[in-house]
Amino acid sequence: MFLEPNFRGQRSGWIEVICGSMFSGKTEELIRRLNRAKIANQKVQIFKPNQDTRYADDAVVSHDDKAISSLSLSKSTDIYDHVSEVNVVGIDEAQFFDDELTSVCQKLAVKGIRVVVAGLDMDFQGIPFGPIPHLLAVAEYITKVHAICPHCGSLATHSYRLSSDKERVVLGEKDIYEPRCRICYEMGNILDFRS
Repeated sequence: MFLEPNFRGQRSGWIEVICGSMFSGKTEELIRRLNRAKIANQKVQIFKPNQDTRYADDAVVSHDDKAISSLSLSKSTDIYDHVSEVNVVGIDEAQFFDDELTSVCQKLAVKGIRVVVAGLDMDFQGIPFGPIPHLLAVAEYITKVHAICPHCGSLATHSYRLSSDKERVVLGEKDIYEPRCRICYEMGNILDFRS
């Protein structure tokens, strides 16, 4: 499905990606940007994958309990059904969406919509996650946010899984994940492999 460009209002759209590890403030930054757009009287629509059931089905919620209403979708192309007369689209937990998300975001931007995407750039194994690497390649603006490593106080860039579960996607909070710097992440993996 191709969306016809809309040059009556905003003359160009763009893609912004907010990425980083768990507990780095990605969702908090997404919510901040979308609330600013609302204050400017822009029409905003927020989406998240229906796989994200941690806090609420009808809201994007940050770890510090900031929230904004959203729609849960099963696939990224469903976004097209909800974006008429929208100035800004927000997408949280983008790593859980299918690979079509990049194409969807590009078509929205061509239509003149500002697209703000937040998601993990790497999974717990340090492997680029879902459509995020492709979105980083086509985005006009990229913000990499960092947590703080609880072991050494350095900037944390990795999401370290505390459980022994090997599935790629395991929803959880601080009981299952912690942010770690590169060195503490690698040291933890070495210790895990020895046991």
